[in-house]
Amino acid sequence: MDCKQAVSLMHDYLDGDLSEQDKQELEQHLLACPECRMRFKDLERTDAMLYGTRHYQMPCVSDELTFRIMNALPSHKRQNVPPLLSWVKRHPAVTAAAFFLIVICSSMASFSSTDHQLVIKGSDLDQVVIQGDTVIVPEGKSIAGDLTVQNGKAQVYGNVEGNVTVIDGSYYQASTAHIAGQVKSIDQTLDWIWYKVTDLFGYPFSP
Repeated sequence: MDCKQAVSLMHDYLDGDLSEQDKQELEQHLLACPECRMRFKDLERTDAMLYGTRHYQMPCVSDELTFRIMNALPSHKRQNVPPLLSWVKRHPAVTAAAFFLIVICSSMASFSSTDHQLVIKGSDLDQVVIQGDTVIVPEGKSIAGDLTVQNGKAQVYGNVEGNVTVIDGSYYQASTAHIAGQVKSIDQTLDWIWYKVTDLFGYPFSP
């Protein structure tokens, strides 16, 4: 057996995969060849080190040390969301219904609280004349925006450059009058509520 063949059989010898005849021939060659014998010893030491590494187990980390390490880690800061806002996000339909109910209730309260009181809303109110429960827009006078009269009478002889709304009252328009917008007459509580809702959301009101 030459040195080249001996080197090729050394790994199989260490793994125990050589036949008995090849094993004896390799051992005889190692006894006669100092160079191959030295190489075999180096290979044997290397194989022993690898075997030891494969069977080495890291010592178990104690539960106490693990607990201390986990506690030392920075805690994750959660964003604090108010409970009410979180509930609103999860129930948008219920929130909308509740808001609509609040609008209705407040509208009914407003309607009942002003049951017998004359209320006038609009711009350029210095152009109107009030006689008791009657609101008059005289001929030759002009109101730039809307005019709303509640619990009273509206009589228009001049110009209104917006809508005229009469709530729980009466309306009169002279032939000389000019109204750029719509004339709305609201006589029932339900109409009043619908008017308040559409006015809140900016929708056109259709009596």
